[in-house]
Amino acid sequence: MPLNSYGVLKGRAISRRLGSGSSPHYQIHIVDEIGVNYRIAINVKSQLAPSELMYHIKSHFIHPLTEVVSVLPSGFNRLAPNPESGALDLIRGNLVQAGLMTPLPHDLPGPDNDLNEKLDQIVQRAMADEEALVYAFGERWGPESNKADKYFGFLPGNGIHDIHMNQGNVGRFIADDGVWQDGGLLFQFPLQQQWTAVFLKFQSQSWHTDDVTGHTLSAGEEHEPINPDPVVPQPTESLPDGLVRIIAALVNSKESPEKEWVQLLNASDRVISLAGWHLADKQKAKMPLSGTLEPGATLRVEVQPPAALSNKGGIITLLNQNGLKVHGVSYTKQQANQPGWTIVF
Repeated sequence: MPLNSYGVLKGRAISRRLGSGSSPHYQIHIVDEIGVNYRIAINVKSQLAPSELMYHIKSHFIHPLTEVVSVLPSGFNRLAPNPESGALDLIRGNLVQAGLMTPLPHDLPGPDNDLNEKLDQIVQRAMADEEALVYAFGERWGPESNKADKYFGFLPGNGIHDIHMNQGNVGRFIADDGVWQDGGLLFQFPLQQQWTAVFLKFQSQSWHTDDVTGHTLSAGEEHEPINPDPVVPQPTESLPDGLVRIIAALVNSKESPEKEWVQLLNASDRVISLAGWHLADKQKAKMPLSGTLEPGATLRVEVQPPAALSNKGGIITLLNQNGLKVHGVSYTKQQANQPGWTIVF
């Protein structure tokens, strides 16, 4: 079953401890605006092999999500499992591309070369900035009556964990699977008008999961190919994610009615048939694609109903003939507010 108490903790970072020991977690002491204490426990090593977590840090994070969570009150906020609430889904929210996540040990000799140090660099900056805010997404625990926090000593013990992807699990962790309940960290630096994002994933977790359960999709659960085309020399699902990419879009045209389009690039070394592929918008409305893409070629696709690209920010997702995500992007209301301008991803 999904996480019991999923949400986001919003507050200021005032202390931290590097992860060490047999089950290391990077710990952050957070205080909200009314003085309630919390601890964020961030996995920096997996219990399952391979032990190195996969991470991605986006120093200048731009996504419509920030507009949703920035207005939430300080402290812990429960989030419904849907995009409107501000909940995270690394896959469906187009928050990060699979190919950008890198495995990294938690503790290595030398400076700035392990996960502890990558996290610490951002947290130290947030601690030094009185205006900076931390948004930690995961599962709440506590408050624990008459039990002090074992790392920072505040009473009662209270905090949030599962600050990592929470779907596509294996073994006993399958019970935690769900959609729109992923963990992650956002850091807001108002003085610099900058957001920084940290996303974590275990190497044992799958990147292709069921839209309802969050469980790993097996071959038998995938959709049958629609109009398979012999141009593609092998099954598309065996090729790496991102073989075809969304590189640009016009989401706010000057014409009336608007003529929106999306630009695709075949980054692979082979001809790709788009038969059975779809583009999906933020509301999961899908429009079919057709034709082929030569290696290195681009294709401008006019957006047709039922799909539509909102001028208030949104996401665009590319699905292959099996319904699996190949690539996805996001854009904000601010990026879409200039009619006729192309957004480059």
